[in-house]
Amino acid sequence: MKSKHNNKYYFYYSLPAFALAMPTIPAFIYLPSIYASSIGLATTGFVLLIARTLDVISDPIIGYLSDNKETKFGKRKPWIFIGSIICGFSLYFLFNPPIEPSIYFLFAWVICLYLGWTMISVPYIAWGAELSSDYGERSKITGMREALTIFGILIAGTIPVLLPTFGFEENTGLMVVVWGTIILGAIGIFVLLRNISEKNIIYLNNKPKKKPYKSILTLKDNKPFLRLVTAWFLNGLANGIPASLFIIYMEYGLNISKTDQSFLILIYFLFGIISIPGWVKLSNAYGKHKVWSYAMIMTCLAFVFVLTIKPGDLSAFAIICVITGMGFGADMALPPSIQADVIDYDKLKNKESRAGICFATWSMSTKLALALAVGISFPLLEYLGFSLQETNDPSAIRALTMIYAGLPVVFKLVSICLVWSFPINRERLEIILRRLKAKL
Repeated sequence: MKSKHNNKYYFYYSLPAFALAMPTIPAFIYLPSIYASSIGLATTGFVLLIARTLDVISDPIIGYLSDNKETKFGKRKPWIFIGSIICGFSLYFLFNPPIEPSIYFLFAWVICLYLGWTMISVPYIAWGAELSSDYGERSKITGMREALTIFGILIAGTIPVLLPTFGFEENTGLMVVVWGTIILGAIGIFVLLRNISEKNIIYLNNKPKKKPYKSILTLKDNKPFLRLVTAWFLNGLANGIPASLFIIYMEYGLNISKTDQSFLILIYFLFGIISIPGWVKLSNAYGKHKVWSYAMIMTCLAFVFVLTIKPGDLSAFAIICVITGMGFGADMALPPSIQADVIDYDKLKNKESRAGICFATWSMSTKLALALAVGISFPLLEYLGFSLQETNDPSAIRALTMIYAGLPVVFKLVSICLVWSFPINRERLEIILRRLKAKL
C-alpha cells in the first residue's frame, strides 16, 4: 500500500508529537525535586521506580488491545483520545501539588501520567507505521514526527531556563510548559483524530491468537525484529548514559557554567532537528540501516574525541554537541522507520497485524534502556570514587569522563554490528509487500 497522501496529511499525523514530548524534561528532571523536599529523596525515588516498573508492564497490554479491539471509531483512535484526557489531568495535579503532598498523591498521579502516556504513544506510533508501506515515505513520516518530538523537548527545556532571566520564578516556567502541553496537546490530538483515517490499512486476522505477553514471546521467532530491537536497546543505553551524566560532566568534568550548559543543551537538540531531513534523504539513497550505522559511527568518533577535551574548552565540547546531536537525529528518524518494515515482515510471517504489540515491545526496550542507563552509570561512578559532595581527584574525573564517553562507544559498536547487514532493505520490502497484497 503505497500511500498517496501529501506532506500536509503527515504533518497532521505528526502534530501531537510536539506536545507529547514537552513534559519529558519536566517529568524526568524537575518532578523529583518538587516532591523530594516534602516526602524525602529516597521515598520519591522509590515511588517513581515502582511507577516506572508498572509503566513497562502496561506497554504490551495497551499494544495488544489496540491491535485487537476494533470499535466504531477504529483501533487506535479511542486509546489516544482517552489517554490524552488522563495525561492532561495528571500533568496539572502533579505540578500543582498540595502544600504537603503525600506519597499516595504522588504515586496515584504519576501512575496515571505514565498510563495515559502509554495509551497515547503506543497506538500513535503503531498507527504511523501503518500510514504507508513505501520504504522511503516511512522515513519521511517518522522523520517529521521525531523532528517535532525533538522540537517539543527543546522548547520545554528552554522555557524553564529562559524565563528566570526575565525575572520570572522557575515554577512559572514549569507551569507554562504544563499548560502548553495541555493546550497544544488538545489541539494536536483533535487535528489527528479529525484528519487522519484508519481506513485502507491492511489488517490480517483481526481475531487475536494470543494474550499480550504470549504475543511478545512469539516475537522471538521474528529474527529481524529481535535483531533490530536489540540494537535499539543497546543504542538506547549508549544514548541514556551520557544523557544522565550530561549536566554532571559539564559541571565537574569541564567546569562549564550554568548559562553555557543551557546553551549546549540547546545546541544538541537544535542540530538533532536540523539533521533529520538530511538523514531521511541519505536513507532513501543508501538504505536506512546503512545510514543509521554511519550515524552511530560518527557519534562514536565524537565520543572518542571527548577524552581529549580539557576543562573549560567550551568550543571543543560545542562541536561534540553538534555531532552527537546530529547522531541523535538519526536515532530518532531511522530506527522507527526500519521497525515499520519489520512489522510488514511480521504480518506476512504470522498472518496477523501486530503493529501495536511490536511497538509496545519497542517502547519497553526504550524505557528499560533509560532506567538501566542510570542504574549502571551512577553506581559505577560512585564505585570508582566520584562524589557530588566532595572534591574529586583527577582519577575520579577520568572515571566520569570514561563512563560518559567511553561506555557509550562500546554499546554503539555492538549495535552497529547488528544493524550493518540488516536483512530487510528496499528490495526485500517490495517482495514482502507484493506477497502481502497477494494474500488479500
